[in-house]
Parts: sequence; C-alpha cells; structure tokens
Amino acid sequence: MGSPWKGFVEFTLPASPPTTFVSADLSSTSPVGLSLSPYGRSHIKVLSSVSEMERGSSEPPVTRNTGSAPSTSTGPMPIPRSSSVSCHPHPGSKKHKRTPLYQRSMSFDPGMLHNNGHTAYANGTGPGIRETGVVEKLLTSYGFIQCSERQARLFFHCSQYNGNLQELKIGDDVEFEVSSDRRTGKPIAVKLLKIKPEVLPEERISGQVGPDLHAYPFTVLHGYIHPVVSAIPVHLDGKSAPGQVPTGSVCYERNGEVFYLTYTPDDVEGNIHLDTGDKVSFYMETNKHTGAVSARNIQLVKKKQMRCQGVVCATKEAFGFIERADVVKEIFFHYSEFKGDLEALQAGDDVEFTIKDRNGKEVATDVRLLPQGTVIFEDISIEQFEGTVVKVIPKVPTKNQNDPLPGRISARIGFNDKELPFGEKDTKSKVTLLEGDHIQFNISTDRRDKLERATNIDILPDTFNFTKETREMGVIAAIRDGFGFIKCVDRDARMFFHFSEVLEESQLHISDEVEFTVVPDMLSAQRNHAVRIKKLPKGTVSFHTQSEQRFVGVVEKEIVAATAKNASPNKSKEKESEEGVIAYEDCGVKLTVQYHGKDLEGGCHPQVGDKVEFSINEVKRTGQQSAVSIRVLNRNASNAKRLQGFVATLKDNFGFIETANHDQEIFFHYSEMCGDLENLELGDTVEYTLSKGKGNKVSAEKVTKVAAVNGVGEDVGVTVMMGKVIRPLRSVDPSQTEYQGLIEITEEGGTKGQNYPFGIMGMANKADCLQKGELVKFQVCTVAQTGQKMACNVVPQRRAMVECVKDQFGFITYEVGESKKLFFHVKEVQDGLELQTGDEVEFSVVLNQRTGKCSACNVRRVSEGPKPVVTPRPDRLVNRLKSITLDDASAPRLVIVRQPRGPDNSKGFNVERKTRQPGVID
Repeated sequence: MGSPWKGFVEFTLPASPPTTFVSADLSSTSPVGLSLSPYGRSHIKVLSSVSEMERGSSEPPVTRNTGSAPSTSTGPMPIPRSSSVSCHPHPGSKKHKRTPLYQRSMSFDPGMLHNNGHTAYANGTGPGIRETGVVEKLLTSYGFIQCSERQARLFFHCSQYNGNLQELKIGDDVEFEVSSDRRTGKPIAVKLLKIKPEVLPEERISGQVGPDLHAYPFTVLHGYIHPVVSAIPVHLDGKSAPGQVPTGSVCYERNGEVFYLTYTPDDVEGNIHLDTGDKVSFYMETNKHTGAVSARNIQLVKKKQMRCQGVVCATKEAFGFIERADVVKEIFFHYSEFKGDLEALQAGDDVEFTIKDRNGKEVATDVRLLPQGTVIFEDISIEQFEGTVVKVIPKVPTKNQNDPLPGRISARIGFNDKELPFGEKDTKSKVTLLEGDHIQFNISTDRRDKLERATNIDILPDTFNFTKETREMGVIAAIRDGFGFIKCVDRDARMFFHFSEVLEESQLHISDEVEFTVVPDMLSAQRNHAVRIKKLPKGTVSFHTQSEQRFVGVVEKEIVAATAKNASPNKSKEKESEEGVIAYEDCGVKLTVQYHGKDLEGGCHPQVGDKVEFSINEVKRTGQQSAVSIRVLNRNASNAKRLQGFVATLKDNFGFIETANHDQEIFFHYSEMCGDLENLELGDTVEYTLSKGKGNKVSAEKVTKVAAVNGVGEDVGVTVMMGKVIRPLRSVDPSQTEYQGLIEITEEGGTKGQNYPFGIMGMANKADCLQKGELVKFQVCTVAQTGQKMACNVVPQRRAMVECVKDQFGFITYEVGESKKLFFHVKEVQDGLELQTGDEVEFSVVLNQRTGKCSACNVRRVSEGPKPVVTPRPDRLVNRLKSITLDDASAPRLVIVRQPRGPDNSKGFNVERKTRQPGVID
C-alpha cells in the first residue's frame, strides 16, 4: 500500500559520525541505522525522493521513490556532517507547515500500518506480525511504546511483557505484536520481548570527556546554539528528576573532524566518575528507534592532569614539600619547578601545581603562588561545645607515637556522645591540660577526608572543680625574660614557672599573688615547676596565721643588733639581728617565744624585765611561732633611763643626736641602731640610753626611732626677724667646740645686735648648711625644759648670680668655705626653667656627707640677666676678608663635594642664597 505522505521534510545532521548512512530504500534501514540527528527524533520515514543537498553539497541526489513498491537505490550515500536535506512539496501545491514531532507521534491511522510485505489487521484477527519500538512511558501496571517503523504510540499492559519486569525501563528496545483492545477497539501492543540494541560493528574508539577540540566551544544546529556537554555533574551522577537520566558527552576526532556522543552513568565501566578532559575508550551504539549514536562500554584510559592546590609545609635547601588540599598527603617539589620569586617563598604560602610521575613517584611541577587564604583545608563550626579532656598530649612523645592528634575530648553533641581527637596546635593557649579538665571548643571538619577534631580549646574557669589537682598559693618573687619564680606558701624552695602557663593572659608583676598546680618536670624527675597559674586578688595569699588573742609576758632577752661596724645606711642593708625572747604563760603552762625588731609597735625598744603585750604569729610552711605587734606596758625600774633626742648628723657609719634641750650632741654608732637605717633622716625623733665607753666618752646606745614630737618649743613668737649667722652648727664647721649655731639680729631697733642660738630642729630645712655671714629670716621660741630662748624656722636669704651653665649642670657665684663658686644640677632648678649666665637666683646649700662638698638645691630664678650681645669681629679679620677677591688664586675656596639633602631626600635648602659682603653681619 502506498504511503499517503506526499511532502518532503527538512533536517540537519550536527556532528554525526562518519559511519552513518541513509538508504534510499526506506522500507528498511542500513545496518548502521538511520541517524538524522545524534540527539534523537530522527525516525521519520521519507517516502518521497531526496532533493539536492543544500549549502553547497556536491553529493548526487538520492533517486526519488514515487510508488508504494520498494525501489532500489544506486547505493548507500553517506550524509556529510551538518549538511541539510530539504524536501519540497509538488509544484503548485501549498507548502505545509512542519508539524512538531511529538504531535505527530501521538496520531494513529490503522490504514497506515506498515506491513513490510505482510498482511496485518488492527483487530488482531490476522496472523501476528512482530514490530519493534522503544518504551516511552512506564507506570506501575502499564506503559506506552513508540514504534520504530511508523508513527504510532501504542498502549501495553505489563502482563504482556515476557521477562523480569524489574529490568524493563524507559528507553529499552522491545519487540511486540499489534492487537486491538476488545472494549475500545484501539490498537495495543502484546507479547512484549526486550531486545538488545544493535551495536555498531566497529572497534574501540579513543576519545576524551568534555571540552571541544575546535576553536569554538559550541555546535550550531540551525541557528540555535547548544553548549557542548562535558562530564556528568557530580550532583546529578546516578540521580535525576523522574523520567530523566543525566548525560554527559565524549568527543573523538576522525579525518580532521570532531564528533560528539552522549553517554549515561550506566555506560561507564567500573562505576567510576569521569571528569572533563579524561582520556577514554568506548564502543559506538545506534538506537534502533531514534537512530541516535551514543557511546557505551566506556573505559578510563588516563585521568586529565588537573591543577591542584596546597600549602607549602616545609622548605629545605633545594626542595620543599606541599600539603595537598585534595587528599591528606604531602608532595615533593624541587625549587626549579617554582615559577616566581624563590626568595619570597616560605612555609605557609598557598600554591597551585600539577602532579607528574617521575621514577614511579608523584612530584609537583609548575608550582605557582596563590593569594593568601585561597586554600582552605577545613571548616570550623560556629557553635561552641563543652566537653571533658579524657586523654592529654604527652609532653615528651614516645618513640612509637605516630598519631598527630594524640589528645582526646569526650563531649555530648546533639543526643550522642562523641570522642574527638586534638593536637598541640588546637589549644588557644599553651597552658597545660589535665585529664578531667572542663573545656570549651569548636569542631573542625577536614574537607579532604571529613575527619572531625576539636580545635580552639579553651579551659573554662570552673575546671578546677572537676579535676583532682592540688592547688597551691604563693607570691611572684622574680621575673626574667619569659619565665619567673614563685615564693610558695607551703614550700621552702622557690617554684619555677613559664609565662605560657599563665591563665587568662594576665600580665604578672613581682609581688603578685597567684594560685598554681605543681607538676614534676618531664626532663628531670627531681625538679618541679608551676603550671596553670591564676592571678589572685591582693590580700588573698598569707604566709602566716596570726592569733586573735593577745598575750602578756616579760622580756627575757633583748634584741642584739648585728649590723656591721662599718656599715652605712646608704651602702648596705641591715643584717638580720639576733632575736629577743619573751616569757609568758598560756593556760598555766610557761612558754617562751622569739621576737624581732620589725615587730615592735611605736618604735619603743623593750629591755630585759619590761612587761609587754603581743600576739603570736605562726609560719604556715614551717609552723614556727614568733611574737608580733609588741607593745611595752611597763618599764623595769632597774633599767637605765631612756632619753629622747633628734638626729643632727648622719655620716658613713655613725651620727650625732641633738639632745632634748638642743644644746649638745651625742655620738652614736649605726650598730646601736634598732630598726631600719634606710628610713633614718635628719631631724627624726629617737630614743636612746647613755653609756660610757673607752676614754670615758659618752655615747648613745640602743637607739630607736620613735614617733615625732614637737620641735624646739611650744611658745613661738609671731615676729619674723632678720639676722646674720655669726656661728654655724658644728656639723658645718667641725673645728668649733660649741654645738649650737648663733644668729645676730641685724634689723634696726631695740634688739639690734642681740644673739639667739639655734640647733638642727630650729632650721626650716634640716639639710640646709648655714654658712657664717649668711643673712637669714627667723622667729624666736622658748624651750620648755630650760626656758632658754632660741631661733627657730630659720630660712636663709641667699641671692647670687649664675656664673655659667653647661649641659646638665652649672655654677653660682657664691663662696662656701674655700670654694668661690657653688655647683648645682639643672634638676634642682624649680619650674623647669633654663638658666642663663647672669640670672639672679635664690637657693639652699646642702652638704654631701660622703664627699664633704656643698652644692646648691631648690634653685629659684629671681630675675633674668642681660641678654648676650653679639661681639663684633676683630678689625684685623674684617680687613683681611675685605682684601680677598674672588679672582685671587691664593684665596681660600669652597668646593662642593655633595649637595645637601633633607630627611625626605629633597633639597635641604628652600631659601635662595644671596651674596654676602665680607665682614658684614646681617
């Protein structure tokens, strides 16, 4: 039966393989199949003759077939790549609009059944004829088949399939018979049998996955641009939307042309994932229904050399190693493979490289720098978790320890208990971790192998409630560069510590109170050191415990000073003196306790037989007891009378005490001083006992500093008088026999010429050295014990001119002793003024006890001196300069060796230089 189709169709063949042919006999296809498009839908039967090839094709046209009987062709003709075949209607007829293929495939006419030389009936009463088709739709109990030999879409029931229904899927080629539905009369497919697709009789072809080998990465199909498909996307590999199968493409080259074939994950052997650019080999397969050629039995030949990334983890003399970002592995590279400035390359730099095999080992080649931060190895959780340390990192690693993450933390994450590893670099600080520590951390997940570990580990403040460690207290005794020592409350030896063991990153200083844990040193078992150091508030640490109860006792033994005979309060510290002893009773039991001079109250020095009140202090470390806060209650009547006086002079190892009547001075040696010599100053009130030594000389012993009392007297006159020193103190002039100084009133009046004595306590500035002849201001007071009138509040009235000022010192024109000028330091100038020569100043004079020389202090400028005047040049020099001319060869000449430059490398001078006249000053 002839075909009712009288028109021609137009089609394009993009990138079709060279082995695809079309036969003129449309009743059957060639062994390689009919493929008008590699993307499918090329199953239209052409019943008309083929016109001439468009777009300049030189192939002869195919013989036209006008009858219903099959006609023979002159032979199979290859269809060139991307050639277009146009089919036109008969002359005079209208051009038919192309009907979309999916619309045509849904229509069916029983009269158009292709018999292929056999008789068949739509109702199935005739003998069964087998047809082929492709499963187009497949549901639970039925489906639809697209016929291969004709435009028809047939329904079938799953019960008609002969085979395992689980193996049947969309796109499978099947063979069937056509029958009719008894109820509706519509044609249906029965007796289905799955058939294997025809395989192109070709050998294995080599190609690659992905990118186009042309200069242009697109294939053009009738003006529509279709991107070249490469590898199957990873997120679609093995899964896709219902009814769709993810596809990729492989390309191969033949006779200078490039062809593309699609493939699915099922076409790849070995269940491997292919990447764009991989070298593969495959067989070509033609779908009998669509005629589309695809690749199957794809085998990977060689993976594409991809650029890898990593971080330089080590550098040697001529080579280095890179930590790879794709796998947990290091790779070697030689410096000759680094493309860049080798001097700038260092550990921690991000790089990219290509991997190559050399001598059976992988090496990195073409190494290039990447921007810092490009390579990321891990993802760190934003959420923080709490856990417990169950295994700590050993301080000294064992020989067999190869685990880079030896530590373990137990934590409950979600509803599960997890044990996470950690390494040395995962802690926020270097503070020692102990088992049982309560810590806070983040979880880091390695992108390469998904390994989880704890990082950013920080010790929580309440961790000491969970650990079984023993905490001790102490005070920072010494600090060095990076380490220090702690004076322990419970230990004799000082404890070493490192700054890295300080919690909360607090800055430590000497005398800071701390809490710590003592652990043995890993390198030396005999040594201990302090770890996990926590700073404590002031007053927390106490080395002693003091009793609240006050005891009363009697001094059995006095303190014996042990200061060296040649000791100086300014040169050496006080040596430890021998302790005194106090006897007392406690609950009827007679006891004794030692005491020290520093524990006396009020500076009162107790003697044997004195009744005292005290508290008992016990050292925590040793349990040793001593008496503290000692106060004298009653003096022993048999003891010598204690006298009071005032410190008048301090020498290197001795001094003098002014008596309470201010008329004499008593010698004392520093060895007789009870207390700290460093705090002893001129004018201090002291208590002492008189004794006679060799040569029947009187001296003070058992000297004790006491609270200050009133000065010279209580009855001080209001009138301020002017006077002149006619005799200084003996400390200023040791040659005189009298101790007291003498001032004569110089004011006009009834008291002019009257003299008043003065002592050290009568001077406003105890350190001032009043010289003979100096003018002073003073007041008059009455000594209570003797009724004698004396000068007090004596203030010198010194004025002199500054002779010269040098860098940090200067001299004042003032006569002191044999010297005609007085030295001063610029630090002694008040208000920070800069003194100039000729300035008038007021000042005080002090005596250096060690050198015996005087100097000025408290220098105050009264008035400024005249400004210095520029001295004119001598006439002889001016005349010489005027006689010199520029033309004179013998004249001195200035030769510029180097031009001046400023700090910013610019010219040093901005002002234009001008000619100067010889001998003339601007």
